[in-house]
Amino acid sequence: MSRSVKKGPYVDPKLLEKVSAWDKKTPIKTWSRSCEISPEMVGVVFAVHNGKDFIDVKVNEEMVGHRLGEFSSTRKFVRHGGKLQKEAERTVK
Repeated sequence: MSRSVKKGPYVDPKLLEKVSAWDKKTPIKTWSRSCEISPEMVGVVFAVHNGKDFIDVKVNEEMVGHRLGEFSSTRKFVRHGGKLQKEAERTVK
């Protein structure tokens, strides 16, 4: 379910302060995965927390309107198949 148009997009006020004071050397660390990306954030590098690590996300124009958490996956896909799949991959290589 999306947020009401009347309320406007959710942008963390602390994060906007950090964006305006960004020094371009280090990424901005944030736990605010639900924060929407606004046009002021284009070109900024964020370190978004995924529950375990911080994933670097460089914001570009196409990301405006999306949330920061969409670009920092919380699950790690290993692979399907087990032993048979591993043997098949070894023979192909």
